[in-house]
Amino acid sequence: MEEAKSQSLEEDFEGQASHTGPKGVINDWRKFKLESEDSDSVAPSKKEILRQMSSPQNRDDKDSKERFSRKMSVQEYELIHKDKEDENCLRKYRRQCMQDMHQKLSFGPRYGFVYELESGEQFLETIEKEQKITTIVVHIYEDGVKGCDALNSSLTCLAAEYPMVKFCKIKASNTGAGDRFSSDVLPTLLVYKGGELLSNFISVTEQLAEEFFTGDVESFLNEYGLLPEKEMHVLEQSNMEEDME
Repeated sequence: MEEAKSQSLEEDFEGQASHTGPKGVINDWRKFKLESEDSDSVAPSKKEILRQMSSPQNRDDKDSKERFSRKMSVQEYELIHKDKEDENCLRKYRRQCMQDMHQKLSFGPRYGFVYELESGEQFLETIEKEQKITTIVVHIYEDGVKGCDALNSSLTCLAAEYPMVKFCKIKASNTGAGDRFSSDVLPTLLVYKGGELLSNFISVTEQLAEEFFTGDVESFLNEYGLLPEKEMHVLEQSNMEEDME
């Protein structure tokens, strides 16, 4: 019920957000407050003031001119000087709406960093027990092998940009099959989903430039359709918009 109410309030707010800029947003927020508050909890005089403040009249109108020129009451003064407080409340409200939207658009578990696997058993457990909808990218590496450190750094960045993908790394010597992963075939990338091996890239850096970066690894994986579409960073975009207002 609360989720439906939140969605309804969000739709009502968005439908009324006809103003732009800080003052326009505040007017919309006052209107939202007026319509969402219980009528029994708000004094009629306060409701009328809020209504007037959220719906400015044509200043050419005689009554409107008198209303704007008359001496301000203490109650109006307090309401006007609550602009900053109202704006903070509005920011929290908008951020909550964005969080709800973000949650609805995000499916499955989220990771955000590279997991270090310590043994072959942990490697197998990760592949077999992870949710079937999750793509798992495993980097088999060894210290001192060319390209391994750079690939680990790139995967760390990609893990933050694709939190729905589980990125892992394991030393070849810890896999229990070190003889199969000699330095000649490292670094190796294995990609799994639903317990099935999707791709196996041996000496993967040979398919990249001698000096490669995160974008190069991302493009390489995208060529094989192994990364999902980037999700919109809704909350970050919302914060940027608020800072620009």
